[in-house]
Amino acid sequence: MAPNNRQPIRVLVVDDEQAVLDAYRQVLGKAARSSADREAMDELRAKLFVAGAGAPAAVGSLPQRNQFEPVFCNGAEAAVAAVREACGAGRPFAVVFLDMRMPPGPDGAWAAGRIREIDPQVEIVICTAYSDVDPMEISRRVPPEDKLFYLQKPFHPHEVRQMALALGEKRANEEHRLTQVEDFDPLTGLSNRARFLAHLKEAVRAARQQDRLLSVLYVDLDNFRRINDVLGHIVGDEMMRNVAQRLQEILRRGAVAASASRPDAGTDDIARLGGDQFMLLLRDVGSPDDASAVAADLTRPLTAPARASQSPVTLTASVGIAIFPNDSTDEEDLLRHSGIAMYDAKRRGHGQFAFFGRAMSDGAQTRFSLERQLERALAGNEFSLHYQPQFDLGTGLISGMEALLRWTNAELGVISPDEFIPLAEETGLIQPIGEWVLRTACRQFRDWLDTGLAPGRIAVNVSARQFADSNFCRLVTDVQRECRLAPGHLELEITESLMMKDEAHTRRLLSELRNHGISIAIDDFGMGYSSLGRLSEFSVNRLKIDRSFVQNVDGLGRHATIVTAIVAMARALGVDVVAEGVENFGQLLQLQDQKCNEAQGFLLSKPLHAAEATELLQRLEASTATSRTMRLRSLAG
Repeated sequence: MAPNNRQPIRVLVVDDEQAVLDAYRQVLGKAARSSADREAMDELRAKLFVAGAGAPAAVGSLPQRNQFEPVFCNGAEAAVAAVREACGAGRPFAVVFLDMRMPPGPDGAWAAGRIREIDPQVEIVICTAYSDVDPMEISRRVPPEDKLFYLQKPFHPHEVRQMALALGEKRANEEHRLTQVEDFDPLTGLSNRARFLAHLKEAVRAARQQDRLLSVLYVDLDNFRRINDVLGHIVGDEMMRNVAQRLQEILRRGAVAASASRPDAGTDDIARLGGDQFMLLLRDVGSPDDASAVAADLTRPLTAPARASQSPVTLTASVGIAIFPNDSTDEEDLLRHSGIAMYDAKRRGHGQFAFFGRAMSDGAQTRFSLERQLERALAGNEFSLHYQPQFDLGTGLISGMEALLRWTNAELGVISPDEFIPLAEETGLIQPIGEWVLRTACRQFRDWLDTGLAPGRIAVNVSARQFADSNFCRLVTDVQRECRLAPGHLELEITESLMMKDEAHTRRLLSELRNHGISIAIDDFGMGYSSLGRLSEFSVNRLKIDRSFVQNVDGLGRHATIVTAIVAMARALGVDVVAEGVENFGQLLQLQDQKCNEAQGFLLSKPLHAAEATELLQRLEASTATSRTMRLRSLAG
């Protein structure tokens, strides 16, 4: 039986005989009120539907409440028009009963085909004596089979009601499932963006009438993409469900703290916007402090279990806050402003929250301007390369030059790589820019070689988009050949997370590059989730220890232990190690003691213009220093 909160089932009945339509009307209509009416109805039903005696008693036992909204037609063409009109009005029929023979017009099979074209979801019942129809033929002409049924004449009125009820429920359930798919995130079961916005609109209306504050919180998990890249999407999905559950718990606690009148948060007060972003609504907040208390809870590190075979992973979140009516009285603007605030919080570091401010909106306009300027930067020759030397700690000589991209715009001035490189990644501009970097760096290296200088190798950073490009290896080898670089002269630097993103692709590509004499370095090593033991599976020449570990390597703490372990294991695997971010002599001496192969950092040399790098190479070439210590001290001053 249909739930009480559902509307009556809309049924279309099509037959060319008025007496039959009247009988359907009695079967599907409201129950007769008087005993005389019921007797007349039973007689009509029995005459038209039931073969044999005993029918009236069964008919009298039919349910006594109105569950249907029937519509009646006396021909196939009228039925098609009725279905088209109902769908156009947004009130489609759930079930259509079609008589097979309706002379002189088209038959029920024709009508079924036209109706299915208009409404693919409607349930169709062909009423037939079976002698006048081939069910298999009609099923072939009017798919799908699971939405086409047959009712054999003569039939009991109870069959009609039960079939109408069952098929009506079937369609209602299908529509409910579709609504669930459209309105809810399938992974977490939370509302999606559209449903949340509709709910937020109602909440804004209520807050305006009651003169109350409400708060919208935009939550973005920090570096969650790396978890998917390294641990895989199955683990990532499991963790996302755990995070959603944790956010719901925090929201419930926040609702209790913010409003005694609403002791529990509604199910639509939280949504997943897609990816690793969520949206939370705090209604009836007493002050912005209530929102900041919830935001602080959201930014506390969340330890999410991965799998039994893996260690728990600690996540943080960046949160942006917008307040109604302080920041906007429009739900779309509240959502947008909270997103702007979230990105401002993310720029401050992981696990931060920020309230929206008008200056942030100006910042969003600045980003748009930055994107437009970036599109013109390559054609306008606004990019340049700086080169930071890498030094062999065993000899004190330059072992390589890392090419670093810089951008200076006439309108915006010098733009930090931390600002424009992620934007180039997002927009896809990183591919033409990356190709320019590769060619320019290799040509500069060729120039140094042609003048008799020995810069060791040239190192170029590779983006995720470049690495995934099927033509990337061909591009690299073409540039290598154009610039006449010998094996080992060119080194590509990829991040640890990029290497682990698609291990099969990585193995193939690195192996192919190595076959062409191109070195591979893993940048920012130690910041991802790979293990040193797995490096033996890849064609890798060098590890670059992230500067965050090098900064405290001269102490006795955890970072020093990590560096020691990396150097020892890399040596066992036959892989060299480069320490990034060396800034003082204590760090340099400790790295030398641990037999680290190479180092780069401001202590030895900052990134240099091509002309400055050439001067440094010339100075070192002419140096009379005979020991590594003297060479390194002369560099550091």
